[in-house]
Amino acid sequence: MITAKPLSRQASCWQREFARAIRDPNELLRELDLNPALLPAAQAAAVKFPLRAPRGFVARMRRGDPDDPLLRQVLPLAEELAPAPGFVADPLDEQATQAAPGVLHKYPGRALLIATGVCAVHCRYCFRRAFSYTEARAGANQWRSALSYLASDASIREVILSGGDPLALSNRRLSVLLAALEQIPHLERLRIHSRLPIVLPERIDGGLAAALTDTRLRPVLVIHANHPHEIDETVVKALECLATAGVTLLNQSVLLRGVNDDAATLAALSEALFAARVLPYYLHLLDHVQGAAHFAVKENVALAIMNTLRQRLPGYLAPRLVREQPGQLAKTLVESRR
Repeated sequence: MITAKPLSRQASCWQREFARAIRDPNELLRELDLNPALLPAAQAAAVKFPLRAPRGFVARMRRGDPDDPLLRQVLPLAEELAPAPGFVADPLDEQATQAAPGVLHKYPGRALLIATGVCAVHCRYCFRRAFSYTEARAGANQWRSALSYLASDASIREVILSGGDPLALSNRRLSVLLAALEQIPHLERLRIHSRLPIVLPERIDGGLAAALTDTRLRPVLVIHANHPHEIDETVVKALECLATAGVTLLNQSVLLRGVNDDAATLAALSEALFAARVLPYYLHLLDHVQGAAHFAVKENVALAIMNTLRQRLPGYLAPRLVREQPGQLAKTLVESRR
């Protein structure tokens, strides 16, 4: 991940909270009254992939519980350093799909723009934890070539902003990018993938809502929540702000061992999301990225969980279980083989 630049005196509330994120494993353990014996492994794993966790997100974690499902998503562990066959740095072979600086063109009809390499939180299972953002991100000074590529292919009807996290951009920078995208006549939809509404709900303000809706592009925001405890009152308020403004809200989760690998947790998540005006979308099997093997859930276990989940929920609240595979033209739906 790319380190955020120092803030100016004019920084907004969310930018100050962004900058105040916990980055020192020792501070995280102290904040949650956790056993100091966890520190050496956390420090060693953080050398490979740094810790970053917003303080508001940490405040939702249970103190004194090393198995808290939110903590497990951000705490560096010794397991990350253990070799795991089949787990690699670029599990989706994204380098092969780079069509221009900052543009990944995997699927027909849509292309992904790496708007920034900065994230508000470093999820330990992130499939881009080893991604070379310096080489691949578009960035403000490189958007010209990315925009030129998008304009050159009339088959692209949807642009997906990803990262890093595109909502790490200020409202001003995001508006500049959206205005440029709006000038490409064949683009119809704008999709943004972001974890910020969950881990840093302060990011959602009137200026952002206006930026996403004052455009002819139809906006879709795909948030990323994995556990119902991630959705507190501040998150609900932020999501309702976007929904009221006219942004379509979807959620995608990753099935993670020790976090959400049971039907009751996923059912509670779907219910909490829908109450916040978000529709469950995808439940991803873990991408086999180096350092995340301890999160993997076996496919047969995942299918059993989904079977129970479908029995408990109406169809529109049950996300689709999928995996992403290099070279495929769409996500692969994971279903029972009968």
